[in-house]
Amino acid sequence: MVTIRKVLPAAALAALAVFWFCSRAGGSPAVVLPAPAADMPRAAAPGRQTVVVAGGCFWGVEAVFRHVKGVVEATSGYAGGSAATARYDLVSDGDTGHAESVRVTFDPAQVSLGQLLQVFFSVAHDPTEVNRQGPDTGTQYRSAIFVSGAAQKRVVDAYIAQLEKAKTFARPIATEVAPLAAFYPAEAYHQDYAALHPHNPYIAINDAPKVAHLRELYPALYRAP
Repeated sequence: MVTIRKVLPAAALAALAVFWFCSRAGGSPAVVLPAPAADMPRAAAPGRQTVVVAGGCFWGVEAVFRHVKGVVEATSGYAGGSAATARYDLVSDGDTGHAESVRVTFDPAQVSLGQLLQVFFSVAHDPTEVNRQGPDTGTQYRSAIFVSGAAQKRVVDAYIAQLEKAKTFARPIATEVAPLAAFYPAEAYHQDYAALHPHNPYIAINDAPKVAHLRELYPALYRAP
């Protein structure tokens, strides 16, 4: 299946995106989530850790995390499939096992994994959607967290259980939690796409509001461009 944002003209895409954004705002609005009861301890000295997340089109997820304080780098790419199929034209068919993903590199002395999870589940995407986000459908747009190591998995599993127990969302969380086998950076033209194409109708209507929600709901975590 070819991604919808590649085949629809701008006007039709904008209209569809408006419908999606309004329908989500009425059903699953971005909200401030509770802090994780279990989190990784804040590091005493600067360093680098990574976590790979997937939540629909990687353009918007990357844009959100590029604005989080303590995030050193956010890279769009592919996870869940093999090196041989880690190409946009193949991933867009929806049968490679890959999800459009973002590798978030962060300084654990400035921001914790738990805080990143708050942002991911709250403003970066709708974690209750199954194999879709907004106008994009297919397994490549699924909600997923690819963890590195048992410590990350404990924090992620505990936070999902915490949110489910509190009935934070009207529907069950659909986020897949899987070990990270490999991450493959996407093609150069996908990197920092939202910042470089702010007037693209898809970006303006689907992704810019996510960054605005980050600024409004988590001002202590927001970093200006």
